[in-house]
Amino acid sequence: MLIAVVGPTAAGKSDLGVELALAMNGEVINADSMQLYRGMDIGTAKLTAEERKGVPHHLLDVWDVTTPASVAEYQELADAAIADIEARGKVPVLVGGSGLYIRAALGDLEFPGTDEGIRERLEAELAVTGPAPLYARLKEADPLAAQAILPTNGRRIVRALEVIELSGRPFSATMPGYDAGRPAIQIGVQVDRPELDRRIDARVDRMWAAGFDDEVRHLAAHGLRDGRTASRALGYQQMLRHLDGEWTLDQARDETARTTRRFARRQESWFRRDPRVRWLASGDGLAVRALSEIALGTGS
Repeated sequence: MLIAVVGPTAAGKSDLGVELALAMNGEVINADSMQLYRGMDIGTAKLTAEERKGVPHHLLDVWDVTTPASVAEYQELADAAIADIEARGKVPVLVGGSGLYIRAALGDLEFPGTDEGIRERLEAELAVTGPAPLYARLKEADPLAAQAILPTNGRRIVRALEVIELSGRPFSATMPGYDAGRPAIQIGVQVDRPELDRRIDARVDRMWAAGFDDEVRHLAAHGLRDGRTASRALGYQQMLRHLDGEWTLDQARDETARTTRRFARRQESWFRRDPRVRWLASGDGLAVRALSEIALGTGS
């Protein structure tokens, strides 16, 4: 049995994943793309050792900040982690809000080939113009793919356009239907929009109070600016602009909150399209309600 806990950022997925793992003799597998990076702790709300309550967590702190993220590589790592956990008679509990990573771990994705010439040309254009013109092109060619990709995520925009040009098909068409992949029960954590916005603002305030600026300074000294993926992460991109003198600390904080709220809406839209997700309202008794849903789904 494979359990997945999904939903927007700040919904409470990480805590629910720990509670489910404790109740089901399980172990957590991270499916947050930015939590795979070493040292990106405060800005990704990575659970502390105490908050993990003794539950083993897999696929945290895997990549250096200079390493470009790779969904294909993540899929290999997730496959190995799932097989290892199941071989030891335990339940894998996949937790995260990165939609492509969830689908990769569920075995839903097949990865198209690459063309270095197309990629280099698009990346050269990105370096000159920034992501906006490329995103506009993607939005026209494949609105579904554009909806799932942040307008500032140049790397993913380039990849989508590369696949479209290489295959002659929309990037979104490379994703199989929702009946593919390994059997799993997906629990979606639902939070009302005003409450979610409040939680996001509170999370950003906690980041600033916890010394997020020092974390980013440390990572910048170890190559964060050279990381094509990590440097664009929510909060990190904004803090780097503060450290570079472009924004005040308050401007970086406000932009982080605003961008995160927008990103949360995209996450929810992404997961809402998957009919396999069983949505539960956040709040009292969430873990108990989730366990009941899992029992119904497994017929136990």
